[in-house]
Amino acid sequence: MDDDAGTFNCLRPRLHKIAYRMLGSVAEAEDIVQDVWLRWHTTAREAIDNPEAWLVSVTTRISIDRLREAKIQRERYASIWVPEPQMTEFGATPEGAVERSDDVSVAFLMLLERLTPEARAAFLLREIFDTDYDEVARAIGKTETACRKLVSRAKAQLRDERPRQVVPHETHLHLLRMFVQAMERGDFPAINALLAEDAMLVGDGGGRVPSLPRPMAGGRRIAQLFYAWSLRYRGRQCVKLVMLNGQWALLRFIEDKLESATSFETDGAHMVHIHVQRNPDKLARIAAALLKG
Repeated sequence: MDDDAGTFNCLRPRLHKIAYRMLGSVAEAEDIVQDVWLRWHTTAREAIDNPEAWLVSVTTRISIDRLREAKIQRERYASIWVPEPQMTEFGATPEGAVERSDDVSVAFLMLLERLTPEARAAFLLREIFDTDYDEVARAIGKTETACRKLVSRAKAQLRDERPRQVVPHETHLHLLRMFVQAMERGDFPAINALLAEDAMLVGDGGGRVPSLPRPMAGGRRIAQLFYAWSLRYRGRQCVKLVMLNGQWALLRFIEDKLESATSFETDGAHMVHIHVQRNPDKLARIAAALLKG
């Protein structure tokens, strides 16, 4: 039993990463990993040739089923659905940091929503987790040929939307610091100058707090929104720079209460995509982590 628990706990981080990238929800990922543990605990070991492959397959299949259900629920979601952000650490090496931010950023998880559950699973296992096609096929219950087609179509579907160049973390952080300073000064021209003309902002209130009913397009309109926020909460707000989903992001506190988590995608000179998470349910784990810290 100790060996079984050790094997599972060793692979738990990998299973959680798969489930989180499939669902875009920390809560769902934790539930899935717990479900996998229960099945692992009650399955005869002689029926399992390769523990890691078995655990990855079960995690993937449960994630596919949960994602099918989630897609139906998200069609009735009270606002724009944005993935639940998670606190992450800066990579031990620049290469590691870039790799993590590229495959787990909020913007990337939003892109994955365009894929069918099976295509998302095949793409993630092959392209992000470097899984051999025979194991991908076993995990999603399709032939290797079918999996290759799923991955190829998914890559084509995402290719035009994924950033063509990687922005260094230092550049990203520098832009965010300038943005924070402009907001603290209430400097509308400076805020506007940091936003691309065709910038896009989406917000998730989950029906719990006010949020935008549809995406906001245009750098100047978005700058006006941030400017209005800076005026409204002047003296009552605090902004903290943290790593969320492998990228530098902003946490905003109103009277010491976490109000939002904002992720930015930049082109190295301007903010191009902004995702504002205001749903209290999706902020709860970040707030709890900050209290423990």
